[in-house]
Amino acid sequence: MRRICAVTGTRAEYGLLYWLMKKIQADSVLELQLIVTGMHLSPEFGLTYQEVEREFRIDKKIEMLLSSDSPIGITKSMGLAQISFAEAYAELQPDLVVLLGDRYETFAAASAAMIARIPIAHLHGGEITEGAFDEAMRHSISKMSQLHFTAADEYRKRVIQLGEAPERVFNVGGMGIENIKRLPLLNKEELEQSIGFKLAEKNLLVTFHPVTLENTTARQQFSGLLEALDELKNTHIIFTKANSDTDGRVINQMIDDFVTKNCHKAATFFSLGQLRYLSLLQLVDAVVGNSSSGLAEAPSFQVGTINIGERQRGRLKAASVIDCEPSKESILLAVERLYSKDFQKQLAKVENPYGDGCASEKIIELIKATDLRDITKKKFYDL
Repeated sequence: MRRICAVTGTRAEYGLLYWLMKKIQADSVLELQLIVTGMHLSPEFGLTYQEVEREFRIDKKIEMLLSSDSPIGITKSMGLAQISFAEAYAELQPDLVVLLGDRYETFAAASAAMIARIPIAHLHGGEITEGAFDEAMRHSISKMSQLHFTAADEYRKRVIQLGEAPERVFNVGGMGIENIKRLPLLNKEELEQSIGFKLAEKNLLVTFHPVTLENTTARQQFSGLLEALDELKNTHIIFTKANSDTDGRVINQMIDDFVTKNCHKAATFFSLGQLRYLSLLQLVDAVVGNSSSGLAEAPSFQVGTINIGERQRGRLKAASVIDCEPSKESILLAVERLYSKDFQKQLAKVENPYGDGCASEKIIELIKATDLRDITKKKFYDL
């Protein structure tokens, strides 16, 4: 049996890893190990590890003490996580660690695995998010990894550009599309009952994360968004809260204040879970904010995305994405375009650039076919 250790620290990442972990769990020659960390273990962020436990056995829980979202607090959390990952790997003795994305807890997991000479399979490498320090984390994780599973051919080429051997870099497509294909989504009535909130004539799903590398602060940018939302008529707004990056708590407090004042038209959730989130996505008019789901999943439902600021700058975007500046005026112009006849007509023809929804199956076969002996020794591939 080959021991495959998956690591998850956020609700979004868990949703993307779900079907891959299910396939590992069901495979006759693979054994799933699961480490849960980060926001999953925080009461402030909804204790989402409980959702994970309903589907999988958790082998290790790694606390990161997310009591601060300051740069100092996050850096200390990374250090604590790296120590704990080293101990967890020593106990579990995985043959391969599976990591997705670009967050700082994922960086800590990768660093500990590299020092322990455990091979790493990295998912969703090669992507660009120029407005966040996730950019540097993602590329660093790629350099510590031996197997790479990217979401598009453009991203595959970029991982190779980082010096990774082409025969170890595979374009398998985005992980989120698989959820859309496999989950039996809720209808409008079922969803409204599940979330305790009624949809209106117009509906927007808002997710806004901290802008860790942009010049203006999260408070300034999010204020512009809230001012724009406050002017919309006949529109209900569903917020999913920000993650634990720098200033995440600032955004979440502003959401709470807005919802308290506008409880007749707004609701907020720490975590909807994949089923409710995707069910809601198919019913709203647009995803608004700076979340990657607006680029990776929303196009599959042929709904619009209003992408605010530069956090996602550099990522592949479908024709359903409207870019705008983080100001009230620019956001209102984007909303006007969203509801225009020309744009709505265009949505019907939108295609998702992130693959066919079969990523997990491809990854499993490639992992099983790869000889992991001495794979941690890499040569830099020169173009």
